[in-house]
Amino acid sequence: MTITVAIETPLQDDVRALVDALNAHLLPLSPVEFQFKMTVEEMAGDDTTVFIARDETGRAVGCGALKQHDAETGEIKRMFTLPSVRGKRVGSILLEAITGLARDKGMSRLVLETGVGPGFDAAWRLYERSGFTRCGALLDYPDSEHSAFYEKRLALAPAQ
Repeated sequence: MTITVAIETPLQDDVRALVDALNAHLLPLSPVEFQFKMTVEEMAGDDTTVFIARDETGRAVGCGALKQHDAETGEIKRMFTLPSVRGKRVGSILLEAITGLARDKGMSRLVLETGVGPGFDAAWRLYERSGFTRCGALLDYPDSEHSAFYEKRLALAPAQ
């Protein structure tokens, strides 16, 4: 399977459908008040860059976003791959693209919040294999038994 990843607007019907699938996937995994979702409209904001993974037919099969909080800190948001492509490195490819953009923007730290429980094991493995480590509550998220927090320090991209 060939996967391409590109920065795209989330305001496309197939991307909206992908985000709807993500929301449906998360719904039974955590209490709603501990699901910190961005809408596609929020994802289209100037502070957020959305990456879409597409298969060889052009079908949107995964997404992830980089939300810039300040000059040094970026947050990974809305990471998701369709069940049909899980285990095929789509999440890793998305995460590599997001991390590369964060470095290019001069960010020194990436952070994320994800859920806790059996439905999140694969996400934890992805983040830990990609160099993220568990940390305490961050940004404006409440410290909760329903959340796991991760961070990754980035080496700056070499000067051109």
